[in-house]
Amino acid sequence: MHDVFHFIEHVTLDTLKLVPFLFLTYLVMEALEHKAGEKTYNVVKKAGRLGPVVGSLAGVLPQCGFSAAASNLYAGRVITLGTLIAIYLSTSDEMLPIMISAKVPFVTILGILGIKVFIGMMAGLLIDVFLSARRDEHHHIHEMCEEENCHCEKGIFVSALIHTVHITIFILLINFMLELLLETIGEEMLSGLLLNKPIAGQLIAGLVGLIPNCASSVAITELYLEGALGLGAMMSGLLVNAGIGVLILFRVNRDRKENIKILCLLYAIGVLAGIGLEFLPIQF
Repeated sequence: MHDVFHFIEHVTLDTLKLVPFLFLTYLVMEALEHKAGEKTYNVVKKAGRLGPVVGSLAGVLPQCGFSAAASNLYAGRVITLGTLIAIYLSTSDEMLPIMISAKVPFVTILGILGIKVFIGMMAGLLIDVFLSARRDEHHHIHEMCEEENCHCEKGIFVSALIHTVHITIFILLINFMLELLLETIGEEMLSGLLLNKPIAGQLIAGLVGLIPNCASSVAITELYLEGALGLGAMMSGLLVNAGIGVLILFRVNRDRKENIKILCLLYAIGVLAGIGLEFLPIQF
């Protein structure tokens, strides 16, 4: 029983140490969203053929429900499929605040974000070239900021606090599960299940990334920080993970077959990119 309490205390204290950094990070993110969010949406809408370039750059910024906004814009045919995919691939969801709060070196964070932007940009441009997509601005456009992903109307302080509480709970639960796994099967065995497996690791991480919830990006990031995921597998999961963007797409875009194709395309790009990164001499 003493070991159990010690285990709970250890995991809880490790998680609580992140709270101040998480809150400060979300406070900055909310301030950025309120100041530049609408301008960014307008720039993406007006980007034309450069949509994937602008979308991939905008998607990596910490904004409230940007992938959800992209889904709505695509459903209204305001942006192209390439722009949508570029935004999905570059969106970092909860990866950025977690890495900042965990004091990951800035160069590492910048490198990971840069890879996501580059892959999103190239994939989006190629998709638009192959599909010769055309923009249509005469369809109905839904709300940009979805309630389930944003609390913008409550002010930046309250919104940052809500985000911090939600993510802290997710981190706490995932840390409990990770610690239990490490205690049960050992860190070396857990790492062996995912590390040094250029295909299986990416396939599994990609499937986790498809879960339309911030818990998936939290889990992938935590596994990478614990050393249980390599760079390629981590990138596969984070590239595929678009927050609730895919969930919103299925809600607002009436063509279900098209939505499934987009989901499969997103997964394929993420997994293939992750496999490719595994063989490149990139280390963070």
